[in-house]
Amino acid sequence: MKLTLLFGGQSYEHEISIVSAITVKQKLSTFDLNYVFCDDKHDFYLIEEESMKASYFSSYEYKKSQIVTIGNDGFSYKKLFGSNTFKNPVLNIIHGGDGEDATIASLLEFYSFEFIGPRKAASVFSYDKRYTKYLADARNIKTLSYQEISRQNRDVKFDVPFIVKPSTLGSSIGVSIIKELSQLNYALDVAFEFDNSAIVEPFIDGVKEYNLAGCKVNGEYIFSIIEEPNKDEFLDFDKKYLDFSRSSAINKADISDELELNLKESFKKVYDELFEGALIRCDFFVIDYEVYLNEINPIPGSMANYLFEDFEKSIRELLVSLPSKKDIKVSYNYINSINQAKGK
Repeated sequence: MKLTLLFGGQSYEHEISIVSAITVKQKLSTFDLNYVFCDDKHDFYLIEEESMKASYFSSYEYKKSQIVTIGNDGFSYKKLFGSNTFKNPVLNIIHGGDGEDATIASLLEFYSFEFIGPRKAASVFSYDKRYTKYLADARNIKTLSYQEISRQNRDVKFDVPFIVKPSTLGSSIGVSIIKELSQLNYALDVAFEFDNSAIVEPFIDGVKEYNLAGCKVNGEYIFSIIEEPNKDEFLDFDKKYLDFSRSSAINKADISDELELNLKESFKKVYDELFEGALIRCDFFVIDYEVYLNEINPIPGSMANYLFEDFEKSIRELLVSLPSKKDIKVSYNYINSINQAKGK
């Protein structure tokens, strides 16, 4: 089965995307893969399989690779005589900006690509933590209380301890735990280096956290195992960076059947009629036996391969159940009827 891995992008999570793509490549060993890298200038490069190493990108060796363009026919690149084109289904592994903010989704939909990844509306509601709160509220999913702050309004109403998060960043970038108010101004400065908006939530030490990934195939859900991540106070950038290269399976969380069912039902509430065509991971808190949505990962690190008993099978099944975009035919009947009425 042919598949194009699309990775890179112009975002603070650019390097994370490279690590994810290299890991996913290893996990999809039976696929016929192409590798398309988007650099921070939004140029696309066709990467040879043997060059899929982190150092190839950090050294800028990738600039020696074949430049590709994108259009209705797919990805195209020049050859000595003529050009070559391919239009395989795409697996979007661009984390953060470009990949998760609807930019790439819009581009792929514009050129009628089949692709695994969040569509435009799903990107909007999962990329921005404020909008995730709105979605959860609309779908009757509990979340922690929160406050939105900005560069102009830095007046935090919460008592310590609380956590400050940039609204549109992942991988714990720019996140700070505030245990003394003397730490607040520095934490806000850090958050606003990356974003114009941030949210504040209460920090609950020792809260139970569970991760669940999945997708919907022909109306039926494929769920991963449920993970209880190992963490100290929270998963910082360094821990998550290492996490993105994970490829070995992990142990299932030791939880009751009732809690497992509740987590899966909450996942369905998030996913239904919004994330079709994507493999996502939801991170949940459990407080006093109640499930709370922490965040949605529309393109999880390394596609959460380590949570699935058979990751390749899950991707194969998702590829044959992708949503199709309605093809609208333009007839110009209206303009022609006006011209005829005017005798033109």
